[in-house]
Amino acid sequence: MPTEPIVIVGGGLAAAKAAEAVRERDADVGLVVVTTEPCAPYERPPLSKDYLRGQAERDTLFPLSEDWYADQGVELRTSDTVVGLDLDARRATLAGGAQLPFSRLLLATGSSPRMLDVPGRDLGGVQYLRTLEDSDLLASTLLPASLEGDGRVVVVGSGWIGMEVAASARMLGLDVTVVGLDEHPLEAVLGPEMGALYGQVHADHEVDLRRGEVIAVVGREGRATGVELHDGTELAADLVVVGVGATPNVGLAEAAGLPLRPRAEGGGVVVDATLRTSHPDVFAAGDIASIPSPHYRRPLRVEHWATALESGAHAGRALLGDDAPYDVLPYFFSDQFDVGMEYKGFVDLRSGGYEVVVSGSVSDRELVAFWLRDGAVHAGMAVNVWERMDDVEELIRSGRKFPRAELEGFTG
Repeated sequence: MPTEPIVIVGGGLAAAKAAEAVRERDADVGLVVVTTEPCAPYERPPLSKDYLRGQAERDTLFPLSEDWYADQGVELRTSDTVVGLDLDARRATLAGGAQLPFSRLLLATGSSPRMLDVPGRDLGGVQYLRTLEDSDLLASTLLPASLEGDGRVVVVGSGWIGMEVAASARMLGLDVTVVGLDEHPLEAVLGPEMGALYGQVHADHEVDLRRGEVIAVVGREGRATGVELHDGTELAADLVVVGVGATPNVGLAEAAGLPLRPRAEGGGVVVDATLRTSHPDVFAAGDIASIPSPHYRRPLRVEHWATALESGAHAGRALLGDDAPYDVLPYFFSDQFDVGMEYKGFVDLRSGGYEVVVSGSVSDRELVAFWLRDGAVHAGMAVNVWERMDDVEELIRSGRKFPRAELEGFTG
């Protein structure tokens, strides 16, 4: 048994699942979890959905309670930050200068919101959403405005975070405008066909969808009053929410000399099939991990809940010597208004060559969409159709070519 503890660095789901997996296999090994946040590691999807709307209790965000860490003999160091790693000496340096030795280390440092780089970005009323504190701050504006029946929200960015916040704000009765660069929301990840579906969903709920580039946040007396678009249009707002993407927190790994994947390949920390980095006692999981996919035959870095869930647990087992390869297809979900969806698989729309085949009804918003290349299914998305992801995965993993008619009858 090692004399030094296993150290997990991170405050999200990957860190929690890794700690849980370690304890399930070894009740005695020393285990330390270090997170910069003031609370135990938590799940992030509710931050833009029911928790933001005041419809979920705070304790539902935590896969493991703080009592669990104490009861399991896990040292939970909240509001603490690892600022440096000496991998040869197997020591982590904390922000206060203290040295934390480790036998093995898991980096699950997550991502940070990409900042809006325009004049006025520092005005009051410009908010981002990544942490529990961010969600609480955002809710402290949205919920009172909802009770008053007034409030104008401009969301900058039409990706998942932006569209989920827009849906939540509109469900609270606020006036919502979304500004995105593409013709349709979510087009960068779903393509124009399914992006148009989400655009219609939001339009039906009276979300004002605009296409354009925000060149400034305008304000008065230190507070944002709206945004200015590239064509000179000004959109009034009491609150500006920015959701223009995220950047993996790889600085700690990079400074320690761990190899990173090129941005063209998705970025992130290079790991092998067991989630081990180039150092034999250092692993990575969650948003920062660039994991080789046996099925897609390329590295994947996926910033979604399920990747944190699965890779965190896998890394926890690997920390104790399990050398099983990670072979999980990417999965994510989203709830916006009365539209729930699940997605499994992976496509790189920038590379082109995909065909979309739909089974079901787009107009009724009950369908399964498939992304095909050369007749083979690479990904599938179920919209208000449930318990079909295992079937979608079977189609993907089969690798065979499917005639359109067979896939069009999938929901029949």
